[in-house]
Amino acid sequence: MATSLSSHISLQTSESKISDFPDWYSPETGIYSSKHPSISLPTDPFLDIVSFVFSHKHDGVTALIDSSSGYSIPYSKLLPLIQSMASGLHHLGVSQGDVVLLLLPNSSHFPIIFFSVLYLGAIVSAMNPLSSTFEIKKQVSDCSVRFAFTSLEKIDQLNNLGVHAIGVPQNIDFDSENIGFSPFHELNGGRFGKAPRPVIRQQDTAVIMYSSGTTGVSKGVVLTHGNLIATVELFVKFEASQYEYSSSKNVYLAVVPMFHIYGLSLFVVGLLSLGSTIVLMRRFDGNEAVKLIDYYGVTHFPLVPPILTTLIMTAKGATNTENSFKSLKQVSCGAAPTSRKIIEDFFQVLPHVDFIQGYGMTETSAVGTRGFNTQQCHKYCSIGLLAPNMQAKVMDWNSGSPLPPEYYGELWLKGPAIMQRYLNNDVATKMAIDEDGWLRTGDIVCFDEDGYLYVSDRLKEIIKYNGYQIAPADLEAILISHPHILDAAVIGEMDEVYGEIPVAFVVTRHGSTLNQEDVMGFVAMQVAPYKKIRKVVFTKSIPKSATGKILRRELKKLLSSSCRL
Repeated sequence: MATSLSSHISLQTSESKISDFPDWYSPETGIYSSKHPSISLPTDPFLDIVSFVFSHKHDGVTALIDSSSGYSIPYSKLLPLIQSMASGLHHLGVSQGDVVLLLLPNSSHFPIIFFSVLYLGAIVSAMNPLSSTFEIKKQVSDCSVRFAFTSLEKIDQLNNLGVHAIGVPQNIDFDSENIGFSPFHELNGGRFGKAPRPVIRQQDTAVIMYSSGTTGVSKGVVLTHGNLIATVELFVKFEASQYEYSSSKNVYLAVVPMFHIYGLSLFVVGLLSLGSTIVLMRRFDGNEAVKLIDYYGVTHFPLVPPILTTLIMTAKGATNTENSFKSLKQVSCGAAPTSRKIIEDFFQVLPHVDFIQGYGMTETSAVGTRGFNTQQCHKYCSIGLLAPNMQAKVMDWNSGSPLPPEYYGELWLKGPAIMQRYLNNDVATKMAIDEDGWLRTGDIVCFDEDGYLYVSDRLKEIIKYNGYQIAPADLEAILISHPHILDAAVIGEMDEVYGEIPVAFVVTRHGSTLNQEDVMGFVAMQVAPYKKIRKVVFTKSIPKSATGKILRRELKKLLSSSCRL
């Protein structure tokens, strides 16, 4: 059933539907086109992302700053460091097509390792360093990881999985005397000469990022060099071109993790092509973030809703607001929609700072929509306009028919940023991308009369906890492995601080004495901290459709009714 948009624009009745459609929407095909002019993407089939990024001319001086040590890397040394690391990796045996795992937090080493791997035609697979042994083993096996960069604590664990693991120091200058990091320092010591470059094509795989997609367990998203080039051109570079100030004068605070497509697209790939400065935070702390914004003159702060909430609370409690945040020009929010109340609170404490939201997925190489405000038009609750070169459809999820502006439906996207496929999963690929190349996102959206998108409820079986994505199916697989659990389902419950929290519905065997703490502890031992179950509801059965699909909406109703009791 199609739902008309009423919370942001006037409600359209069946008698008053739009008859004169805007030129960016075709009623014949149901296709929405970007309102932005198309951008000419590179046509050279042999162009790789490393060559593309470092072919851009700019007057940027400082590339990366480690906030904990103050150590910085100038642009003049960035490519030589990458080439030196690539030579070390080549000497180690890394070759074209090999998969190298980056199990790392944000650091100045991350982009250097990333580009050095791709320089050799090898492939990067990134992962949260807090991932459990079970999760690491699964990803290593799934994408056939041969080499890994990680913390010293994880080296033995990876070696036991048949992976050649290398310990990476947190700070470039402080950890040089630790013998555990000797293999890493040998790699970038510049002793091996220049590594030969293989022939790399735009269509070759560059990264394998893991995503839950619209449903099911995590899957490897295969992104090509061409996909990443599209990310730079259609997202990062294009957005920078919308503003009058120079990109090389911008200073970004990097809190969003680089192992996530949001952080990877900005802090690892896109911004380094523009000459911007990136100040890296390994862990977010509100008070520390304010200090860094003021000390380094941060102009841009990309974040997720929970961090935005903390930033607002910190700003409210600041004692010297007149002298704080003066340099900050823009806060951009992604990964999940932000409520109108939070946006209002933001402008109460930071009225001089621009605020935008955006939309992207791992499957779209982070390209989708992006907000852009002017004095004449500012729609802070919107996720913005469709990116250049991208097309969209809004599909009625019952009839499968395309819907016009001002109606909610499932968002489908098409364009040069769409992933190549899911790794080793043709069935999931065909379910996600139709024969004409349209990606079914699972998100419910609506275009308003000006072409701005708004997000409503989600079709996705996915939980967004504190900016992280959690696949319920992954947690369900762990739960039903418990000998006392017959069946289980996991849904998200709205939470003011974290966005959503994972709630488990559990059916136990007859006579079981399992309690909530037992269940939560069992899962906690096998997952990263952010994936922990936060609440358990014991039930006699899990509601399912005739085909066996979990009816999560019924569980949400049950959870809602139990909260009112």
